[in-house]
Amino acid sequence: MRKRSRRVRTVLAAVAAVVLGAAGCDGGSPAAPGTGAHTARPPVWDRSPDSIAAVGDSITRGFDACAVLSDCPEVSWATGGDARVDSLAVRLLGVPGAAERSWNYAVTGARMADLPGQMARAARRRPQLVTVMAGANDACRSSASAMTPVADFRADFEEALRTLRSALPRTQVYVASVPDLKRLWSQGRTNALGKEVWKLGICPSMLADADDMTGSAMLRRDSVQRRVVAYNAVLREVCARDRRCRFDDDAVYDYRFGTDQLSQWDWFHPSTDGQARLAEIAYRRITASHP
Repeated sequence: MRKRSRRVRTVLAAVAAVVLGAAGCDGGSPAAPGTGAHTARPPVWDRSPDSIAAVGDSITRGFDACAVLSDCPEVSWATGGDARVDSLAVRLLGVPGAAERSWNYAVTGARMADLPGQMARAARRRPQLVTVMAGANDACRSSASAMTPVADFRADFEEALRTLRSALPRTQVYVASVPDLKRLWSQGRTNALGKEVWKLGICPSMLADADDMTGSAMLRRDSVQRRVVAYNAVLREVCARDRRCRFDDDAVYDYRFGTDQLSQWDWFHPSTDGQARLAEIAYRRITASHP
């Protein structure tokens, strides 16, 4: 009986050691020095990714930052190489790294419905980080009634993340909020040249009849602004369900763009200085120790 009791105790002790060891591994506890039994798990969010792909719309393409009605990706806040901007890619990867390991798949005029396709193209590069800035064109339509419905916006964004996750489950995603379009209108309408460029079809739902201050015009602009707020709520909610996604907590929406940060060509899109501010916001968010 004594031998049997000792045998039982020995077996139970071995089982307990295995169970406790497994529990320690699941909890991410580091191994004792020199044992080599377990290695500490890497953090879910890597604050220094080694490659970047950008998706989105005209803002990420640097539209109207260098010349009228033209893309200027070299000053893009996400991947540009212009020293005046100090883009996110340059800050994270250095100048040579930004040139070799960052890619810009944003398209001027793109809406959220275009994002799944951009994500698929970006995924082929296998980047460690994807930046997203999209949604302004869903609000900037021919009229307020033509804006993308919030439910469709949500479905398109969810599809875009699924597209990325099906190929790259560990790639990180930084999501910028949609800018405050009404503030951009209020700043840009002080410039006569800018208002003439607006007439070429830039964000009619917000910018049409820029000097019309009647009740109906203000109601139209308010409806566009409410839609932007709703879009940002969607970006926040969908991103929050993904452990490797960080929303900017409305930092771009809240940023008070002044005339120095607006294009000298259309007084609506970011200037080179505005692009630099976007790069700073993104870098601060991505490298923060906590979301």
